Amino acid sequence: MRTLIATVFNYSLDGLLADEGTDFWKFCFDLPENNRPDSPAYLDFLRGAHAHVMGRNAYEGIAKGMTTATDHPFADILTAGRKVVFSRTLKTADWANTAIADGDTAAEIDKLRLDGDGHILVWGGVGLWRSLMRLDLIDEFRLSVFPYVAGEGTRLFDGFPKSYRLDLVSSFASGGGIMELQYRRHR
Repeated sequence: MRTLIATVFNYSLDGLLADEGTDFWKFCFDLPENNRPDSPAYLDFLRGAHAHVMGRNAYEGIAKGMTTATDHPFADILTAGRKVVFSRTLKTADWANTAIADGDTAAEIDKLRLDGDGHILVWGGVGLWRSLMRLDLIDEFRLSVFPYVAGEGTRLFDGFPKSYRLDLVSSFASGGGIMELQYRRHR
């Protein structure tokens, strides 16, 4: 059975996501040392994903960025990779290798998980992450925690889940003091 991994980039020390237009967003994207996602191991991890799962807003933002900034280290990987967009409003998906999942979230995830080994990456957005947490479907979290107190932004863990235990799998500091944390759901 495939592992469902929530990959959370641009997460502040005070537990906020970098919302576009905030100072934290600028810190994450305008400073070259904070915007270099080119670790060979991480790129291999992305390449190895069975599917890249996104909500509609995340899909639209990532698709726009990856199809216009073709020199980004993720662009070729994501364009070639299988993508599944969870949306009840999106009718067409023009980015190559993209399918729209508009049915029951748990059933759609089960279809992706049950036919093999490996991992599935959940890129966001917050609504999808929370839905998957509410359904207790996320097996692992990979967080990139920036050395920044944002003070404003969206809370990922805002009442969802109520509570549950995680086990630390790995942690290391990458460039610019960013902590890469990997937690597995304690089951």
